[in-house]
Amino acid sequence: MAIALTFSRANCGIEAPLISVETHLSNGLPAFTIVGLPEAAVKESRDRVRSAIINSHFTFPARRITVNLAPAELPKEGSRFDLAIALGILLASDQLQCDHLDQFEFIAELSLSGELRYVSGLIPALIAAGHQRSVWVAKANSEEASIPLSTPTLEASHILEVCAHLNGSHTIAPSHKKAFTLRRSPVGDLDEVAGQPLAKRALEIAAAGGHNLLLIGPPGTGKTMLASRILSITPPLSQRSALSVAAIQSLRGRQLVLDELGQKPFRAPHHTASAVAMVGGGSNPKPGEISLAHKGILFLDELPEFDRRVLEVLREPLESGRIMISRASLQVEYPAEFQLLAAMNPCPCGFFGDLQQPCQCSNQQVKRYRAKISGPLLDRIDLHVSVNRLPATLLSDKKLTAEPSEVIAKRVLHAQRQQANARGKINAQLSPNELIHATWINQETLSWLGKAIDKLDLSARAFHRILRIGRTIADLESYAKKNPQQSIPVGQHHLKEALAFRQLDKNLPN
Repeated sequence: MAIALTFSRANCGIEAPLISVETHLSNGLPAFTIVGLPEAAVKESRDRVRSAIINSHFTFPARRITVNLAPAELPKEGSRFDLAIALGILLASDQLQCDHLDQFEFIAELSLSGELRYVSGLIPALIAAGHQRSVWVAKANSEEASIPLSTPTLEASHILEVCAHLNGSHTIAPSHKKAFTLRRSPVGDLDEVAGQPLAKRALEIAAAGGHNLLLIGPPGTGKTMLASRILSITPPLSQRSALSVAAIQSLRGRQLVLDELGQKPFRAPHHTASAVAMVGGGSNPKPGEISLAHKGILFLDELPEFDRRVLEVLREPLESGRIMISRASLQVEYPAEFQLLAAMNPCPCGFFGDLQQPCQCSNQQVKRYRAKISGPLLDRIDLHVSVNRLPATLLSDKKLTAEPSEVIAKRVLHAQRQQANARGKINAQLSPNELIHATWINQETLSWLGKAIDKLDLSARAFHRILRIGRTIADLESYAKKNPQQSIPVGQHHLKEALAFRQLDKNLPN
């Protein structure tokens, strides 16, 4: 056989298109050429494959070898094609016999001695393969190979093990599949935060409806501590969501731990992060912080300190739940369904509106500081809440008690189940048309809200976000009703509470 065909998969964002690895041996001066738009790492496969074949006690053919990675218009990067190329050469040179090679895909790097090494981005490839073919991977990828998918995976530590299975001299059993451990991330409890009932209420509403939240207050009031504890009251990921999170994490280039993949992500980039670090990019595009926070929390501490351009790139993903990265040779799309939590001081000195320490900033300084957050971005943040400093006497008061996260989490879980049963999605994802039907709001209440929106000079987007918050507050209230399974209409008192969480719309200096 002078020609052989093997299969592998490329990385293209969250997609993993099938790659046909065509290997042809012809007469002529010995040469080894890889075509099909390969990048530098793929071209380096020639030396790795040659050494791996020789050191595995095979003969490297002294012929003209041409390897085509099809389709040719798709850029290929990384070392994931090594195993498929090596097996193609062995098949084309009749050193390996296998009549059912079309049943397998091969995704692994080769060492110079023929050992199989870890590759990143395996989970998207396994999802794309489905149950059509079995996928060969390195044992170093065993965590990804064991995720609960219908794709049969076979693990090996050396190319000789793969060859032995293919020619029938030894059989390797498919990897054992394990379920995700769906649990909350190990974080602190909300009852560890003294006082701050308004901020805790805002956290509860945000967790129940998936709403974006901005915490505003002086330094040292517990804004970061509160934000980090939102994971203690949010339900764990579903199996489907955990799988989409695992696919993103797989692209990061480090080995994964299966037990960690079932936890909701919490990303907290530093305020010096660039736009590329935030949304992803590079010559070979990789996911950024907003995609790594997919199905989880993106926490931006010291929000006005972020570069204005970095904050502005969040606007589209906050609406669409995805990010498109365009390069000259390709476009890739990553999911970015994250919940935004942010914290900021009210002014440059940090003490505007503080009752204990006077603010040193002029009104113009306060306005310039808050103007760093654009109106369109602020419009996309549903809840703005003040986190005020507590007197030292209250901080040391042992009688000051708070609800533990476990109690709040039960209300949040009830509200989310009610949303899923009634509408199939959380309230933050409701479209304007779905929202009107979901609120069951009467004309009198709707008219009252319209007047309030006009008085505060809010946008149509803010109007819909207030309705969504009102729907979530009503869902939480139904937990205490005699029939908690029955959804209740959104009333004026729900909307008044929702409007109370729009601090930056009304708390500005004259």
